[in-house]
Amino acid sequence: MSVYDKLKALNITLPAVSTPVAAYLPFVQTGNLVFLSGHIAKKDGKPLVGQLGKNMTTEEGKAAARSIAIDLMGTLEAAVGLGKVKRIVKLMSLVNSTGDYTEQHLVTNGASELFGEIFGDAGKHARSAFGVAQVPMGACVEIDLVAEVG
Repeated sequence: MSVYDKLKALNITLPAVSTPVAAYLPFVQTGNLVFLSGHIAKKDGKPLVGQLGKNMTTEEGKAAARSIAIDLMGTLEAAVGLGKVKRIVKLMSLVNSTGDYTEQHLVTNGASELFGEIFGDAGKHARSAFGVAQVPMGACVEIDLVAEVG
C-alpha cells in the first residue's frame, strides 16, 4: 500500500504549505536530505495556544502533535513528493509546558506514531522532545523534521 493509499484510508488530506511568518524557508534540500522548518500546532488555521501541564492535557498535546505531522507531510509533499521519501530521519519537538510537566515524550508520540503508520519502518526515526517555556505565537507544540529522499 502506497503512502497515498494509507493517507486516504486514514481520511487524511494534506494541507498546502504554510507561508512563513518570519525570515526563513519552509524547507531546504541539500543532497538527499530535506530539512523542514518548525511547524506549530494550529486549529482552524490559527495557532493552537496552550501550555501542557497548565491548561492542556497530554492527550490534547498528542492530538496537536499528530496534526503537526499532517502539516509536515503537506510540506514534504510540496518539497519532493511523499513517494520519494526513503526515511523520516529525525524529529525535534518543542512542547510549551510548565516546569513540572514531564510527558513531552508522550505528546510527541502523536507525530511519531502517525509517521510510523504512514511510512512503516521508514517512518521510524530518531527524535528529541523538549519542554520549553514558550513556543512562537503561544502555540502548544512545534515540530521540525529531517527526511531522506531518493
